[in-house]
Amino acid sequence: MKPSLTGIPLLVLGNKIDKSEALSKQAVVDQLGLDSIKDCYMILCKDSINIKAVMDWLIKHSKTV
Repeated sequence: MKPSLTGIPLLVLGNKIDKSEALSKQAVVDQLGLDSIKDCYMILCKDSINIKAVMDWLIKHSKTV
């Protein structure tokens, strides 16, 4: 990760995990070179899988102006 991005939250979402061709979380991390990213969620919107966790992450990392 570039030093200028240090300390900036980054959320990575993998969607459509119900599809047979969907990548695993580890495959997404590996293919995108995101080894240092801790916040990667695999989601399925139509079944609300991990949506609450993502919303909680967004609220936690949002800044009020």
